[in-house]
Amino acid sequence: MARATGLSKSSVQRLWSAHAIAPHRTRGFKLSKDLRFEEKFWDVVGLYLNPPDRALVLCCDEKSQCQALERSQPGLPLRQGHIRTQTHDSYRHGTVTLFAALDYLSGKVFAHTAPRHRHQEWLAFLRKIDAQVQSDLDIHIICDNYSTHKHAKIRAWLKRHPRFHLHFIPTSSSWLNLVERFFGEITRKVIRSGSFRSVGALVADIFAFLNHHNLNPKPYRWTADPLRTLEKIDRAWEAMLEETYNPIYGTSH
Repeated sequence: MARATGLSKSSVQRLWSAHAIAPHRTRGFKLSKDLRFEEKFWDVVGLYLNPPDRALVLCCDEKSQCQALERSQPGLPLRQGHIRTQTHDSYRHGTVTLFAALDYLSGKVFAHTAPRHRHQEWLAFLRKIDAQVQSDLDIHIICDNYSTHKHAKIRAWLKRHPRFHLHFIPTSSSWLNLVERFFGEITRKVIRSGSFRSVGALVADIFAFLNHHNLNPKPYRWTADPLRTLEKIDRAWEAMLEETYNPIYGTSH
């Protein structure tokens, strides 16, 4: 920037700092192209803001490819002046899929693990939820648009179990599903930081973490103003559309 403008590096730095511009940093994002975005958005956010009586609102998803990685050497111990360490290399001992359902009101998590994440495993998870939730409660499930969740056998099972109601988030909108925050927590505290000699050892640590979590669950809450959220998305679309047309060259890119 200094070379292009003829300014000094320090002047450029002062301008960037004054306007909170950080060109060296990036943050991932993707805007949904779902034609029913607002309809699905309000359907899900409505459950968060006004949960129905005599019902559970469960934020559900599967975390696939949880790797059982065994570090090649034990980490150096945590002590004063030294952070905990782990080797950069590891041995792979297989993967497992974690199915989780976060109870929006209580923060409790229902979980199930399986080697794969086909419709058969999703159906087994739904059956597990059905068995664990008292029979007089309706169950509202927030999930994504993964084809497994819409399989013909899943739809047939749901018809036979009318207390289940599925609410699909818009495509490319995983931020609407609060179970993703829980997945981030268990990834950071268990899966990524551990060392496991087998898939069984990884599963045992996952359920030990879940059992501890469920002893004193802390719910995640939707606190964002939905109207402001939609306004922010509209501004992002406007900025993207302006960027896709280059006024200098007169071409789209």
